[in-house]
Amino acid sequence: MPQTVPQPKNGKGAAQAPEITVFPGSANPPRRRARRRIWPWLAVAAALAIAAGVALFPGLQGEQTTNYLTEPVTRGDIENAITAVGTLSAIKDVNVGAQVSGQLRSVLVEIGDKVKENQLIAEIDPSSIQTKVEISSAQVDNLKAQLVSKEAQLILKQGNADRQRKLLATRGVSQATVDQADADLAAAQADVKALQAQIRMQEAQLSGDKVDLGYTNIYTPMAGTVVDQAAKEGETLNANQTTPTIVTVADLSTMTVEAQVSEADVGKLKIGMPAYFTLLGQPGKRFTGTLRQIKPTPDTTNNVVLYYALFDVPNPDGDLMINMSAQVYFLLGSAKDVLLVPTAALNTTRGPDGKRQTIVKVVNASGGTEDRVVELGIRNRVQAEVKSGLKEDDRVVVTSGTSGTERQQGGNSRRMRMPRMF
Repeated sequence: MPQTVPQPKNGKGAAQAPEITVFPGSANPPRRRARRRIWPWLAVAAALAIAAGVALFPGLQGEQTTNYLTEPVTRGDIENAITAVGTLSAIKDVNVGAQVSGQLRSVLVEIGDKVKENQLIAEIDPSSIQTKVEISSAQVDNLKAQLVSKEAQLILKQGNADRQRKLLATRGVSQATVDQADADLAAAQADVKALQAQIRMQEAQLSGDKVDLGYTNIYTPMAGTVVDQAAKEGETLNANQTTPTIVTVADLSTMTVEAQVSEADVGKLKIGMPAYFTLLGQPGKRFTGTLRQIKPTPDTTNNVVLYYALFDVPNPDGDLMINMSAQVYFLLGSAKDVLLVPTAALNTTRGPDGKRQTIVKVVNASGGTEDRVVELGIRNRVQAEVKSGLKEDDRVVVTSGTSGTERQQGGNSRRMRMPRMF
């Protein structure tokens, strides 16, 4: 509550001063109101200071700048090639099998052995075929013995027929007797010819049995390397329906690459064009050859049409093996020691005459860029040969982009916020 404070009197009896009424706690509120009036002016001053800083330092305004990624013009070699995946195979191989049935008595070679032409590599038990040879030989001897008997009868019939004709001339015998003698002679002659035919047939059978006996020894028809063995010693081979394979011999001195080329690229291939391939285990070594054949029948898998392109490569050291995977390149063009520019720097436009031309942005001495018209040669997906328009060590623009202050600072800066006025 308000209190009245009395004032002291002066000693001369002057009039008393008026009394003062005091209200408790009424002194602080005016000071708080004063602070509230000052704060908006401070915020305005801060905003003006920020605006002045932005005006004095334009780099803080987030102006956009252009960044260039450049590459130098270099000198080197270039190739334009069709790539494909291929598989290695022997240029020539043969399955050596059995032509007669029987038990495989021995196999004289193993996988990896080198063999010569007409070398003995396996034997089949010849017992049963030797028996057939003996039987056929005995039948031939039997028929020959019968032939001797028939030939003797033929001679007898021939003499009898001659005598009967002489007696007929003197009318010592009748014509019927002569006719019977001639008939007996003809029958004897037929018997002789029949036996002679049987003998030839049996001799042919004997010869066949002897050939089969020779087939019990199996020889290689060509020189090469044993790459597979399908039969083992002791197995019984049945050659009546199919020819059983014993070993496979391949000529590994020259290998054939069968490359699968897509239907979009096969039209670019030409017989005789150079080709090479690399192996997974030897990526830095090239094996070169010449395209010799494109098979007309494709291989279609999941609606993907692939044609087989073949070329041969020598294999004197035996580094190449069957079924190796190869990365194949068919060369459409190549150049050595030429100026090279990245293909990402090339831009194709139309010139004043309406013809298509290639433009490259080049960084000049002042740090800016200028457009140059270039003439290209061989080109692939990575580089292109420059015939004119550039020189070595020129820096060409590959990519360019626009960025501001925040982007230059890595995108981590925060925008400065204006303080609230109220």
